[in-house]
Amino acid sequence: MEGHRERKKVRTRRALLEAAVRLFAERGYEQTTVADIAAAADVAPRTFFAYFAGKEDVLFLRAGDRELAMLEVIAGRRPGEPLGELLSRMFEALVRSMAEDDELDFALSPLRARLMLTEPALRSRGLTLMMETQPRLAAALAEVYPRLDPVSAGAAVGSFMGALAVAGLVAQQRGGSDDDVLAAGRRGIEIALDGLSTLDDA
Repeated sequence: MEGHRERKKVRTRRALLEAAVRLFAERGYEQTTVADIAAAADVAPRTFFAYFAGKEDVLFLRAGDRELAMLEVIAGRRPGEPLGELLSRMFEALVRSMAEDDELDFALSPLRARLMLTEPALRSRGLTLMMETQPRLAAALAEVYPRLDPVSAGAAVGSFMGALAVAGLVAQQRGGSDDDVLAAGRRGIEIALDGLSTLDDA
C-alpha cells in the first residue's frame, strides 16, 4: 500500500510539473494561476499546495537538493585532489542529480532562464538563491582547502557557477538541445578552470 501511495504521489507531482511547464510556456507566467495548473493536472488547487508552496517553486524545483549535491562533493574532497578536479566533479554531480530525479529539470531550465529575464519576481528569487548558496559553497571550499583564503574561495565558486550558468544560457538562447546545453556548461567550466589553475596549490 505504501508503494502504491508513493507512486501516486510521484505521478501527481509530475502531472503538476508538466501542466505548469506547458501553461507557463503557452500563456505566460503571470497569466497562469495555481487553479489553472491544478485544473490542467486534473486535481484540486489544494493538491497543488501539498507539493509546492507557490508557482515560483515549480521553476526552482530541488534548488536545495542541488546545493546539497555540491556540498557533498566538496566535503568528500579526495586526498591531494586539485581544485579544478573537484569543481569538475561538482558539475558531474549536478548532472547526475538532475537525471536521477527525473523531474523535468531540462524542460524547466530554458523556461526558467527565459522567465527570469522578463519576470522581476522570478529574477529576484533566482538572485536571492544565488546569493544564499554561493557563500555557503565558498565557505565549504575554504574548509577543505586550508590554504585557500575565503575571498579566493568565493572567486572560485563565482567563476564556476557563472561560467556554467552563462555558457548554458547562451546555448539555450541559440536553440541548443539538452546535450548542447550540457556541453556548453562543460566548456564554460573548462575555460573558468584555466583561470583558476593558479589556485591548485591550495
